[in-house]
Amino acid sequence: MIWDFAEPNFLADSTGSIAGAVECMSGPVAALSASGAGHAAQCDATKLVMQHARLVSTDPPYYDNIGYADLSDFFYVWLRRNLAAIFPSLLATLAVPKAAELVAIAHRHGGRDAAEDFFLVGMTKAMSRIASQVHPAIPITIYYAFKQAETAAGNDTASTGWETFLAAVIEAGLGVYGTWPLRTEMRTRQVAMETNALASSIVLVCRPRPATAPSVQRREFLRALKTELPQALYALQNGNIAPVDLAQAAIGPGMAVFTRYSAVVAADGSAMKVREALALINQTLDETLAEQHGDLDADTAWAIVWFDERGFEVGEYGRAEMLSKAKVTSVQGLVQAGIAEAKAGRVRLLRPAELSATWDPTTDARLSTWEITHQLIRILDVADETTAGAVVAKLGDRAQTAKDLAYRLYTMCERKRRAPDALAYNSLVQSWPAIQAAALGSEGKPLPAGRRQPTRRTAKSSAQELDFGA
Repeated sequence: MIWDFAEPNFLADSTGSIAGAVECMSGPVAALSASGAGHAAQCDATKLVMQHARLVSTDPPYYDNIGYADLSDFFYVWLRRNLAAIFPSLLATLAVPKAAELVAIAHRHGGRDAAEDFFLVGMTKAMSRIASQVHPAIPITIYYAFKQAETAAGNDTASTGWETFLAAVIEAGLGVYGTWPLRTEMRTRQVAMETNALASSIVLVCRPRPATAPSVQRREFLRALKTELPQALYALQNGNIAPVDLAQAAIGPGMAVFTRYSAVVAADGSAMKVREALALINQTLDETLAEQHGDLDADTAWAIVWFDERGFEVGEYGRAEMLSKAKVTSVQGLVQAGIAEAKAGRVRLLRPAELSATWDPTTDARLSTWEITHQLIRILDVADETTAGAVVAKLGDRAQTAKDLAYRLYTMCERKRRAPDALAYNSLVQSWPAIQAAALGSEGKPLPAGRRQPTRRTAKSSAQELDFGA
């Protein structure tokens, strides 16, 4: 939210107008094949009674992301003033009721732990009510868009929001059978401006877990996870999912493995918790991204390790030289390759904007995947997808490895809280469909040096619907 006033003409046929709002809502409804009368009711999800419905598709509260009831008060006071006589039961209170709202707001429940317990118990009740009333042949679809942002001891990344929500789903007797990343968020919304905000919602496809589901040992779960998750990640990347969404989307196929069992048993006989499962899913994600680059050139292999340690900041020459020997390259060679700078006993990687503006991959005697990735980022900054496509046309198969590297580097930046760098890698992948389209129509014309046009980082790929075993 921004504390300022928007001033659109709401009577005109434009963005923010009444006509625009009606069009946005009526368009999807007109495309539906269903017909008949609809019915809306206000009720408590934990006490839900569905008399006729057999299909459930729900977008539940995202843990503590938004205090919906607090925000609703802004509108409620005016609705009540004008419509209380028409809808007396809906507008009976002076303000929006807040105590029963199923979000983990700490100040309402006397602390974070109590708020988390409230959310877990309430969400479990709501999911249990849904699971007991839906038609057994029709899966439940649950939209969720909660970014993992917590790093626990040992650098295991998880999220209390995801952990608590998934624990509720499992406690309700549901299993995750598939995951669909759907492009649902507008890049022009305020929270997404120059940030790493999620671009997609992750739709979990759930069914009641069979009573005959077996329990397995931790090693068996890990074996299944390492077998199935890489295939799912490949499908996600092939569908051009944004790097900012990859870790969230990976939860689906990972939890599909976890929830197929009644329990995953550790060596001490205790059942594995959702938080540990999420940590293992993220660990497998990192390993898979690393394995995708097992045959990288030596310069790129050095740059990845250095970037993980230092980013684009300076480091000691001695450390750089020692690392170069391990990766079968040299600091001087990295400088000659045009990706690093070494002076006064210090070494650093060059930022994309510092790379050569006259670079041409067909004449580069020491071409590396690292240079390709960062040159493409530079080109998007100074030109457009068409210019980047001309370069990709020259690169052939090597262009795909540059895109894959962008996924891995984004993950590193996310772990290290390097938001500006992460944004560049995310933007490259999101622009990839337009770059590929330009490459297919390109004649391989030379890259113009120093050309500058408005930055094109708003490429939107079509919504991907990827189903992993649903």
